[in-house]
Amino acid sequence: MNMVGLVADAATTIQNETEQITKFFSWTHLKEMLNALGNWSVSLIGTIIISIIIWVIGKRIIKVLTRVVKKMLDRSSLDEGVVNFAVSVLRFVMYAVLIMIVVDKLGFQTTSLLTLFGSAALAIGMSLQGSLSNFAGGILILIFKPFKVGDYIVVGDKEGTVKSIEILYTRITTIDNKVIMLPNGTLSNSSIVNVGAENTRRVDIEIGIGYSSDIPTAKKLLEDVVTKEPGVLKDKDITVVVKRLDESCVTLETRAWVNTADYWNVRFNLLEKYKSIFDENGIEIPFNQLDVHMK
Repeated sequence: MNMVGLVADAATTIQNETEQITKFFSWTHLKEMLNALGNWSVSLIGTIIISIIIWVIGKRIIKVLTRVVKKMLDRSSLDEGVVNFAVSVLRFVMYAVLIMIVVDKLGFQTTSLLTLFGSAALAIGMSLQGSLSNFAGGILILIFKPFKVGDYIVVGDKEGTVKSIEILYTRITTIDNKVIMLPNGTLSNSSIVNVGAENTRRVDIEIGIGYSSDIPTAKKLLEDVVTKEPGVLKDKDITVVVKRLDESCVTLETRAWVNTADYWNVRFNLLEKYKSIFDENGIEIPFNQLDVHMK
């Protein structure tokens, strides 16, 4: 009886499996599967098309809003570096929102993506500590404004005109037209000499004369040269002083005020004219020399 029961159960199981296989491959079931696949494909294609449309329209809206905000900020009294920084941050935020909208439309769980992005941001932040320092430095520069675009600055052994203040780096151009990218993190922790912060600068030039030379005559000659120099501001003090009594010369110094933009031209012109006027009047400019006596 047990064997007969086992055989009957096996036969029943085989019959059921056969019926299920036959039903699965039946024309009716295949039609249902094909209809479901077609509906899913149409829905997926429609979702993709709508997502692409949202992306294209969103990009255009971002461009228009960015342009409008930049024009509004340009009309304000904000520094050019602050304007560029604010526009960059705004563009980044709007693109992040647009990406989340598109991802949500495609059917992905934005909550899971936010968690994933948060974990990735933490890992990236740990590996990019230098960049984060530069980012924080850029914010400090834009808030406290130790310099602005167009200023001539000196940082350590680097100097030049500030061309742009970006999120991570500040770009300066040297006198010989080299471009230097200075990390904002380093800049915010460095001593910065802002040469172009004021409209006027004082030109201080030292020049030595021999101890046998007539000091009043030398001072009068230098004062005449400075007074006649076109770039010197005549409404400000012009002084010539004895600055030091050095080992081999008496060091004189001339002090005159000029417009910041004229500083180097005036300095170079004065140095050349000092040498010429001293040569014409027999004023000695000492220099190091070595006397060799042969026996």
